[in-house]
Amino acid sequence: MSSNVTVMTDASVEDFIAGVEHPGRREDARVLDQLFRRVTGFQPRMWGNSIIGYGRYHYRYDSGREADFLATGFSPRKANMSIYILPGYANFGPILKRLGPHKTGKSCLYVGRLSKIDLNALGDLIRAGLDDLATRWPVQAT
Repeated sequence: MSSNVTVMTDASVEDFIAGVEHPGRREDARVLDQLFRRVTGFQPRMWGNSIIGYGRYHYRYDSGREADFLATGFSPRKANMSIYILPGYANFGPILKRLGPHKTGKSCLYVGRLSKIDLNALGDLIRAGLDDLATRWPVQAT
């Protein structure tokens, strides 16, 4: 059984957010934390040293690789906010069109300042991503 490098820890989410260096990014992290808590109903947990996750799931691939990973979450990076809500299985184009300026990666959404983002659309995207993930792997509370 292989395991992920990024694993759930006992580190304090509140301390992590308070330690975000840039004041704007720190405030955006507080806003996102409240949004994720409301949309998911899960309490946040730190994953690795820089990702705040909500919920978790256990996966097992045909190759034999299996591990636990965060169901959804975010990381306040210097360049942008990395949001982990796109499991890569479904097309969320209609919601993304409402979101505002963003970039996407394989399973990440990258946004700048939250003031330019439609937070209702982001909430819809978080929920849609989590629901899509749950059709493939059971999602558990953290």
